[in-house]
Amino acid sequence: MTPYPFKETVAVNQQASVALSLVIPVYNEKPVIPLLLERLKQVMSGLDLSYEIVLVDDGSRDGSGELMYRLALSDPSLHVLRLSRNFGKEAALTAGLDHARGEAVIIMDADLQDPPELIPQMVAHWREGYDVVSMKRRSREGETRFKTWSAHCYYRMLNKISDVDIPTDTGDFRLLSRHALEALKQLPERNRYMKGLFAWIGMKTKVVEYDRQARVAGKSKWDYFALVGLAFEGITSFSRSPLRLAMGLGVFIALAGVLFGLWIVFKTLMLGEVVPGYPSIIALVTFLGGVQLMTVGLLGEYVGKIYYESKQRPIYLLSDAVEQAQACRPAYGGISQASPYVATVHGHPMAQSLEPSAEKAPLAQRKVS
Repeated sequence: MTPYPFKETVAVNQQASVALSLVIPVYNEKPVIPLLLERLKQVMSGLDLSYEIVLVDDGSRDGSGELMYRLALSDPSLHVLRLSRNFGKEAALTAGLDHARGEAVIIMDADLQDPPELIPQMVAHWREGYDVVSMKRRSREGETRFKTWSAHCYYRMLNKISDVDIPTDTGDFRLLSRHALEALKQLPERNRYMKGLFAWIGMKTKVVEYDRQARVAGKSKWDYFALVGLAFEGITSFSRSPLRLAMGLGVFIALAGVLFGLWIVFKTLMLGEVVPGYPSIIALVTFLGGVQLMTVGLLGEYVGKIYYESKQRPIYLLSDAVEQAQACRPAYGGISQASPYVATVHGHPMAQSLEPSAEKAPLAQRKVS
């Protein structure tokens, strides 16, 4: 089956809602997945809530997608979405949020740096009436001092120049109510800087500080070049300050050029000095050329965003998915009570043997063509 846009899959099982959805983007995290699910199950067994775990495979190459696929076929709490290629974390996160059915949604990373044990506290604040529970990093275990310092400086700089108040030292780890999630879904842009989008919707927010843990396995997929790119994406998505800075620099250079020209005229006519022109001209032309190239590149970045937005391409495409008709509700004692469910499989070679026939299956369980 050919990949299809996300809007065609939302109709599947949409009528069945749950109390809590856990949305987790995954990219090459095969060693971590069993540990992640084990800790999530332990935490959720202590909450009297129906829940689902939405795992989004962002084009993993280490077998993460196949592992999650097999686990989902026998676990009623797991929903697995597999993107057709690596679209990036922001797109994978968007896919998970589009398919989440919960009255509240918790977003977290797959590497267990965001402790699942904080979920009950987040749910408690949601029950108090907060639409957003934002988790603020008090410390960052397992990261270099330079990375911690640079992140600290970046978030404060972004907050000063941004058009919205983006909280400092916060990542994607947070809870969103259904009201906040529906507001987030109304933001259609393709260039998605999720931390900024979370801040843009506002809502009644509770900030909770926590100590971010080190990865339990594997290594980070974010090198410094990727982090710099993400930082620049955040700046150009939520601030016009670079354009204003370029304009201010142009005005300053123009005034400096006028004053320098007047000074040359004064020295030549009034003092009778001969001003050597070649070195000063070369220096001035080189400086102005560099400023112009920098400004053109900056303008190109903003124009490029407009260009990509005008194409109106889907944010992501799914290659296949496993979705459950009912969610899992923990029973007393921490044993997961698996209620009758049907695994709905899309776009996978095993789909024909796993799905009920379209004539006999209820409408909500039929395969979307």
